[in-house]
Amino acid sequence: MNPAPPRGSRRGPRSARSADAAAGEAAPPRMPAPGKATINDIARLAAVSKKTVSRVINNSPLVRPDTREKIQSLMKQLGYAPDPQARGLAFRRSFLIGLVYDNPTAQYIVNMQYGALDALRDSGYELVVHPCDSHREDYIDGIRRFALQQKLHGVILIPRVSEDDQLAAALREIDVRYVRIASIPLDEPANMLHTQDRLAGVEAANYLQSLGHRQLGLITGPRRYRSSIERGGGFRHGLAQRGIELAEDYVFEGGYTFESGVAGAEYLLAKSPRPTAIFACNDEMAAGVYKAAMRRGLSIPADLSVVGYDDSPLATQLWPALSTIHSPIRDLGRQAAQMLLAPEPEDGDAPAESVSVTPHLVVRDSSQRPPA
Repeated sequence: MNPAPPRGSRRGPRSARSADAAAGEAAPPRMPAPGKATINDIARLAAVSKKTVSRVINNSPLVRPDTREKIQSLMKQLGYAPDPQARGLAFRRSFLIGLVYDNPTAQYIVNMQYGALDALRDSGYELVVHPCDSHREDYIDGIRRFALQQKLHGVILIPRVSEDDQLAAALREIDVRYVRIASIPLDEPANMLHTQDRLAGVEAANYLQSLGHRQLGLITGPRRYRSSIERGGGFRHGLAQRGIELAEDYVFEGGYTFESGVAGAEYLLAKSPRPTAIFACNDEMAAGVYKAAMRRGLSIPADLSVVGYDDSPLATQLWPALSTIHSPIRDLGRQAAQMLLAPEPEDGDAPAESVSVTPHLVVRDSSQRPPA
């Protein structure tokens, strides 16, 4: 009978492996047999997501060259042949970018579309727009259905829907990329375009104060809109810095519409003392101020200075031409689309930098020193 091997000879290899582990030596990655690799194996060995592997399989441009080369090398080394399901994993997406909005002004949405189309031209991607009503309880479900039915590659969210964290979470759940355009940072930098609306409001206040205006009126957008909060808040802050307090009864909540601008100006111009300048938080409301002033026989700018916001084409169509805050709406649409076309960040990438846009004042003919 052969003697049993010494107990130590059985423990030896295990002790060696334990020592290796204790020394911090990681086991080499498990390699599948040639011809047996799956998309999961390729993703694991390349340290990327399955979606990235599928993009390489489908020859998508949205993969960095070094990552593409690494994945292709692994597929060749392992004899990987993609199956139809692998081919569809990431490209259940169409070449469509969605633009989702809730009742912005016509000029705003047209300029945003033009900007996005500028970026998408020659990319193979198309733009599809989706108006919604954020007051409806089921509006997020409607956007989810839109994204899934259209198999969207990504979505551009503009105010006010961009301010809804629940909508952003719903898009993450269905693995749809998005970019939120908003007046404050609300998300990871890779998902945000931040417009500095508060600083623009401060600039409008400083400008009117520098002309000598002390009796001012403000027409805001709806108080539930973050852009309205930031623009109006910046205007108040700018005046306060100069020692001017804007009384609450000289503030009118509008709706970002021409009609609400008329109503706001009628309200403010009936005050005593009457304001010598009005800041309207978009150009359409500023146009409404023109109509109310004309009804009262007031001349712009001799009797009343007016400053708007957006610098839409309407600003130069009015007479006299409107002094206004230039908001680069077309550039915002272009940048948002470019962000969605860029490759998704991978593990180990440097964190995305915050992207912000600062509006600026354009002085035209609707503002001057107050009447003596």
